Amino acid sequence: MSTSFRKHLGIPSLIKAVYHHFSKIPDPRQFSKDGFIPLSDHLMSGLAVFGLKCPSLLDYDRKRQDQATEHNLRDLYHVTTPPSDTYLRELLDEVDPDTIRPAFKKLFASFQREKGVEQFEYLDGHVLISVD
Repeated sequence: MSTSFRKHLGIPSLIKAVYHHFSKIPDPRQFSKDGFIPLSDHLMSGLAVFGLKCPSLLDYDRKRQDQATEHNLRDLYHVTTPPSDTYLRELLDEVDPDTIRPAFKKLFASFQREKGVEQFEYLDGHVLISVD
């Protein structure tokens, strides 16, 4: 595996690519933007729940105030204001899943181009996942 492969497809680079897409998604809320948590912070916090291996949103809510988790949310996931579990759940329910899918399709295509999918081949050369 080459160094450029690791750098280009490393977790920080992949998360940053997702963040750039998420920051362009229009906010479905219809109120003043003063003193609110940005949609990108909600979306990235939702992604962080999985990356930080939180078994539930309540566990995420407890961990988000931990110094190490707060550092990871800020520096790795680009979250400036982590939402509470309730606020996270409420806003994510309003987001159309079709708006976030392109970010993951782009990542998968990059991974596929770099031959990263080959290690996930299963039975007669068929890949376990598909972007279609």
